[in-house]
Amino acid sequence: MSATLIKGTEIREEILEEITAEVAEIKEKHGVVPGLVTILIGENPASMSYVTLKIKTAHRVGFTEVQDSQPVDISEEDLLALIDKYNNDESINGILVQLPLPKHIDEKKVLNAIDPDKDVDGFHPVNVGRLMIGGDEVKFPPCTPAGIQEMIVRAGVETSGAEVVVVGRSNIVGKPIANMMLQKGPGANSTVTIVHTRTKDLEGHCKGADILIVAAGVPGLVKPEWIKPGACVIDVGVNRVGEKISEKTGKKIAILKGDVDFDEAKEIAGYITPVPGGVGPMTITMLMKNTLKSLKLKLGIA
Repeated sequence: MSATLIKGTEIREEILEEITAEVAEIKEKHGVVPGLVTILIGENPASMSYVTLKIKTAHRVGFTEVQDSQPVDISEEDLLALIDKYNNDESINGILVQLPLPKHIDEKKVLNAIDPDKDVDGFHPVNVGRLMIGGDEVKFPPCTPAGIQEMIVRAGVETSGAEVVVVGRSNIVGKPIANMMLQKGPGANSTVTIVHTRTKDLEGHCKGADILIVAAGVPGLVKPEWIKPGACVIDVGVNRVGEKISEKTGKKIAILKGDVDFDEAKEIAGYITPVPGGVGPMTITMLMKNTLKSLKLKLGIA
C-alpha cells in the first residue's frame, strides 16, 4: 500500500483560511491588521519572484504589506537606518530583509539589526535562544521548520516518544527542527538524532527513524531501503536536476527532485511529502502565521 501523502499545498490552504478569519476578527475588535514589510535589495530574479509571492499571500490574508525595494548599491549604513525606521514603526509587525544581500553588506549585521519582536523569519540570535529554551519563550520559530512540524501534526502522526532522525544540520532547517521536536509539548516530545556528512552509519540511523526529516540538499540521498516500513518521511530537499517542456505553457521548467527517492519510498513509508508540493508551500504560510502572532503579542491576545 502506498504511503499517505502529506500535501503542503492542501495544508497551506487550511492555515491561510484560519489566518484570514483571525485577521478579520482582530480588525473588527481592535481596528488593526498585521503589517509586514519586505525589503528587497537589487533585482535578483529569484528574490523578486519569492518576494512577489510573499506580497500576494500577505494581501490574501488581509495584511497591510509594504514592499520597500532598494538599489543594489545601497550602503550598509543606509540599509541599517531603514531597518531602524521600521523597528520604530508601530504599524509594522514583521520585517523581512530578502536574502542574499550584495557582497558589500554584512548579512549578519543586517539580520541582527531587526527588532527580535518583529523578526518573523526567526533568525535573530534572540529568537534562536528563545527556541532553544522552548515553551512560552518561543515567539517566532523559523518558518520552514515550523511548517514541517505543522505538517506532521496535521497528518496525525504521533510524535511523543517517536524516534526522529534529522538528516542535515543547517541553521535554517536541521538544527531548529531537531530542537523543536525534542521540546516538551504537543507535536514534539520526541527522541531526536541529527546526522550529517561526518556521520559514520547514515543508513543505520535512518533505518531506526519513526519520523525521518531529510534536509541535506542532495538529490536521492536517502535510499528506499533506508526507510523503516510505516515511517513518516518529510523531504525538505528541492533540487534542480534538469529541465523539461511544460505541457500547459510550452515553456521550459525545472525538473525538481527531493533528497529521497520518492517513487520507491512511497511504497515503504506510512506518510511522505511530495516534491514539489510538500514542504515548500509551508514556508511563506508560516511567515504569515508568525506575523499575525507578532501583532497578537503586541495586543496582549496571543
